[in-house]
Amino acid sequence: MGGMRDRQTTLAGSVRIDGIGVHSGEPVSVTIGPAEAGTGFTLVRGGTAVRHEEMRADYRNVGGTDLCTTLTSGDWSVATVEHLLAALTGLGIDNAIIVVDGPEVPAVDGSAAPFVAAIDEAGIVALDAPRAYIRVLRPFRLEQGSSFAELRPHDGRRFEIELDYANPVIGRQRFAADITPGVFRRDMAAARTFGFLGEVEQLWKRGLARGASLDNALVIGDAGVINPGGLRFPDEFVRHKAVDAVGDLALAGAPILGAYRSYRGGHRLNAKMVETFLATDAWEWVSAPAARAGRQPEAAFALLEPELT
Repeated sequence: MGGMRDRQTTLAGSVRIDGIGVHSGEPVSVTIGPAEAGTGFTLVRGGTAVRHEEMRADYRNVGGTDLCTTLTSGDWSVATVEHLLAALTGLGIDNAIIVVDGPEVPAVDGSAAPFVAAIDEAGIVALDAPRAYIRVLRPFRLEQGSSFAELRPHDGRRFEIELDYANPVIGRQRFAADITPGVFRRDMAAARTFGFLGEVEQLWKRGLARGASLDNALVIGDAGVINPGGLRFPDEFVRHKAVDAVGDLALAGAPILGAYRSYRGGHRLNAKMVETFLATDAWEWVSAPAARAGRQPEAAFALLEPELT
């Protein structure tokens, strides 16, 4: 790491994205803009007919994990935050003000790529403050039925995601990568969310997927993927789950230096892993120069304790 990677970053300007909420089916918009060092990802309630509210994108504000990650503060909730958070942290951004006008973040095409494009349009600048990391000190594992997640020490930000579906269109897929802005742009951002055509009516009854379409999701029918053009990657399903994991782990409050592995995971497991892991002593705060020092003795690390709230 060096240069901008040692310092906190934010956007150089503001950019707005309009679209439809994949679950609400309502027109929604999000404006992403610059923020001071230490702000993290802060959501602001938009719209002229609502009172001003702010909410930190933080694991303690997770209010739901049913097919998306929903953040809640009082009577205000914002759903489907994971793709935007993945784009921000995947591109190495630490601070942003996110104004949300509606009940969820726009689905756009169902991937993180439109958010990456918007961030690139706005530009990224370094701030005069050191970047903080959460460094994994020793392995930690969480099991939920047949699923599990684990974090282990690693000199970088690594994600190892594995799916295992009975449906043969997906089957068993694995994706592993050390996350850098280049890797995220090239290998992950364009992977879309997915669902099964046969489950649509059930989801509608639960108030979900009301805005889902072939324009913002991969849809699997009896004969396979029914979207015109097919898949963007041969293993697009697991790559999208990796995008989700990157976004969900951003709720830790800082980039995690370590390897995250999940098997048959999802938003619920990701969120529970962050909450459970941060309640242990299996991690520590380190500054960017300390993180860059790699495996030097403990005394060489500059410890930080930034606020998560």
